[in-house]
Formats: sequence, structure tokens, C-alpha cells
Amino acid sequence: MPIHLPAQNRRQFLLTAGAGLAACSSVAYGREVEGDLVYLLNDTHIGEKQPPDSPVPSHLRRAVEELVKLKVKPTCVLVNGDLALKDGQPGDYRHFAKLLAPLHEAQLDIHLTLGNHDNREVFYDVLTEQRPQDPPVESRHISLVQTRFANFFLLDSLQETMVTPGTLGEEQRAWLAKALDAHAAKPAIVVAHHNPRLGGDPLHFPGGLRDSRELWEILAARQHVKAYIHGHIHDRTFAEHQGIHIINTPATSFVADPKLSTTGWTTARLTAGGVTLTTRTTDPEHPWHGEIKTLQWRA
Repeated sequence: MPIHLPAQNRRQFLLTAGAGLAACSSVAYGREVEGDLVYLLNDTHIGEKQPPDSPVPSHLRRAVEELVKLKVKPTCVLVNGDLALKDGQPGDYRHFAKLLAPLHEAQLDIHLTLGNHDNREVFYDVLTEQRPQDPPVESRHISLVQTRFANFFLLDSLQETMVTPGTLGEEQRAWLAKALDAHAAKPAIVVAHHNPRLGGDPLHFPGGLRDSRELWEILAARQHVKAYIHGHIHDRTFAEHQGIHIINTPATSFVADPKLSTTGWTTARLTAGGVTLTTRTTDPEHPWHGEIKTLQWRA
């Protein structure tokens, strides 16, 4: 059975953001919204048959509960790929939509990207409101999210379900170049599920983005591009390549080695000159919980 998620929040947000936000907060649907704050989640890996008390859905539920309880709402929530457990089954997306339902009821603006454990057509068949009527790139789930201090360009790096590396492809890269040029007045933050194969830990590069160098030719040449955000690795790292920050945010679901990493999500507070990232871990006793990293944009 298809899941119909309300699209009004998304359209209203884009309309408001497109008109320009003059203050750090605004009022939408009777709730105060903080225009500088974005929540970042990724690698939720929700499965149809996961028990309610198992760690993976419990972690996402905890993030949702935090968001719903906020007195001042973030300007948007980005969930960056690998939404489904393994290979994007319909029941996975139905369960995922059920877990996110409180965010829609709280009228938060939510944007989704896809990863290598997702299935694009099944995703569209179940979450019918996510299918664009006139996609800017055929067979890719991409969008532009405008906020007060930065524009987020959400890309689709899903090459093939259950194939670990990702790719953007020539058509999507061409769209990105044109979209970046058309929105050059604000800092640009590019978001995709896969890690670039440059500027970070080389151990992770083989499973990352196949066309990383072609992408970076586009990004590095445009001074208003400030950061690239990804997941996929189930870890947290910060790197830089040609002046562009590479931000690897923690997985919400699970990690390969709990001694090296942990699960959680990230808040990003934007300013005109950079971003302050705060790690929120599912274990409140973890050393990363509440850790703050401030990044300055390249000139």
C-alpha cells in the first residue's frame, strides 16, 4: 500500500526560503522555526521486520523524539541515504515512513536522498509524494533546499541497489553545474550518500563515489561551494580537499566497530561564514555526545 506523506511542508519551505529569510527564525504553521539550524541523519537502515525495541529503529525513533520535542524547530531535516535495511523492500519504506510520521505531524520540513541499499522505484511506489512530477534529471532523486545562509544541493549517488560504490553520472553532474551557477549568491553545500574518493581516509575510497574527480572539477571551480556532506561509511570524520570541507556524519543505525565509532545524528548551525556541527549520539555517555566542530568557509 502506498504511503502518502504531506508535501505541503516542503513546498511552503521552498516558497518561503526562495523569498529570502530576513531573520534567524520565523513562524510557520504556528510554530517558531530557527532558520539557521539543520538536522542531518543518514544510514537509517530501517527494515520491515525489525522489532520495535531493536537498536536500529530505536535509534531513529530517538532522533525523531528529540526533534518533535524541540520548542524551536530546525529549518529542515535531511536524511542522507540508505533509508532501507538492505535492498529497498516495500515494507522497509512503509516502516521508515511510519517512524517519520511524527515529524510530518509536527510539520517539520524533511528531505531524503538515496543510497546503495535503496531501490529508487520501490521508494517512489511506497512514498508516492517523493516522486517529482517533472524531475530535473530522469531516474535520479535530486533537489535544491534553500536556507538563510546556504543552499543545499541534494544529489542521488545510487548507482545500483546492493552495489557498494556510487556514481552521479554525466547528466546529474551537468545539472549540478548549472544549478550551482544559477544560485551563486549564497554558499553551496553539496549532499550525497557516498563519500568522495579523495581528501580523506583512503581506506574508505574504494566503496565511495566512482566519479569523485569529475565532481570535484565542478565544485572546486566554484568558490561559493563550501562543503560536501556524506554518510555511507558509518563513522564520523572531517577532511578537506581544495578548500572544500568533506563532512562525514555518523550513521543513525549501526557501526562496524563500536570501539572506533558510534551511532547518532548531527546538528548544523549555519552562519554567513561557516557552520558549527554538534554530534548527538544515541549513547548519551559516549565521548562524542555534544562534541562541537566549527568550520570556516573558504574565502
